[in-house]
Amino acid sequence: MEYHDSEKANEIAGRVAAFMEDVVLPREREALATGEQITTDELEDFWEQAKERDLFAPQVPEEYGGQGLDFSDMLPSFEQVGRSLIGAHAIRANAPQEGNMHTLEMVGTEDQKEEWLRPLVQGEISSAFAMTEPKQGGGSDPKMLQSTAVKDGDEWVVNAHKWWTSDGLDADFYLVMARTDLDAHPYEGTSIILVPADADGVEVVRNVPHLGGHGITEREGGHAEMKFDNVRVPVENTIGEENEGFRIAQMRLGGGRLTHCMRYSGMAQRSLEIAKAYLQEREAFGTTLEEKQALRHRIADAETRLHAARCMVRHAARELDRSDARIEVAMSKMFTANVTNETIDLALQCCGGNGIGKDLPIAHFYENVRAFRIVDGADEVHRRSIARWAFEDVNDAEIENALQFDEDLRIDALDE
Repeated sequence: MEYHDSEKANEIAGRVAAFMEDVVLPREREALATGEQITTDELEDFWEQAKERDLFAPQVPEEYGGQGLDFSDMLPSFEQVGRSLIGAHAIRANAPQEGNMHTLEMVGTEDQKEEWLRPLVQGEISSAFAMTEPKQGGGSDPKMLQSTAVKDGDEWVVNAHKWWTSDGLDADFYLVMARTDLDAHPYEGTSIILVPADADGVEVVRNVPHLGGHGITEREGGHAEMKFDNVRVPVENTIGEENEGFRIAQMRLGGGRLTHCMRYSGMAQRSLEIAKAYLQEREAFGTTLEEKQALRHRIADAETRLHAARCMVRHAARELDRSDARIEVAMSKMFTANVTNETIDLALQCCGGNGIGKDLPIAHFYENVRAFRIVDGADEVHRRSIARWAFEDVNDAEIENALQFDEDLRIDALDE
């Protein structure tokens, strides 16, 4: 399908696709067939090969070792890496590292970029974003944030309880969302504080057991429950302006939602490719499954909806390069999350026993994709935003000729 992406975007995405086919997918298939996990050394070797091919960290400015692509140009490459369980890791474009790099690049000081961003891009250190809290803390309603950071001289004193802190198990530092002005509305009084993992009072409580928690690499970034108990860090560890944490997080999440959309779109497309190959080979009731009209129609519907999702994401990316694109991103995220869930579910069904088995990657995809309807904003949150926008400027003139009950015949009029 031709999406008229820029020449630069297509050229880089073509090289990423070749890297996936030549290097990454063969190793993934081997790991699935043998049960032999892919080591951290192997992932680092992928990084070196990606650097040699000028594919490493497409989302990061060139001065820090990336490709310096804008959102519109990077998304086709994210779609290609999404086709593999390890594709995003292989070019250092995996969440949450990708989003944390973007945050530091957007609003970090030059000192913060040198100390934290540069080694983060190169994979010398790892990071985590600590925002979500257990009930009744901040989650789908971020205004409920309970974590605090209070100034004591030239230090922040951070007290926080977080969970679903992705890659939190082995992070070297955390970007912690905490309220820093308790008299202000949370949207106006929250900051992002960089907390080193070795600071006193930082506790990794556990890796939260979760759906899709078993991958094919020995690396276990996990989704950690975290506690920060009177953790002291310098005030200069504030990321961006003080009390601007929600504005910065929204900037981070907008792009992150679109890169997630493309990674999962790639995952869904590969699932369809596997399913179609299987349907062509598998025979039942006198013909191959490919010849069963019901399955052909369902595949056609899936291809159509996935195409619509890709178009929507590309439009949102173009808008995001010039504005916050809040509604476009919300629509793209909510729609793509549901389309990719449905597509991978269909692919699994088409492959039957081979779908639920893990010789093929579809079962892993199936476990991973379900979380997409919750992470980066649950479906219901995005629908709420879209509905609020939809009712902002309703034209009452459109119903001026709608028939209304005769006022003289109303019950209260007859009683007079």
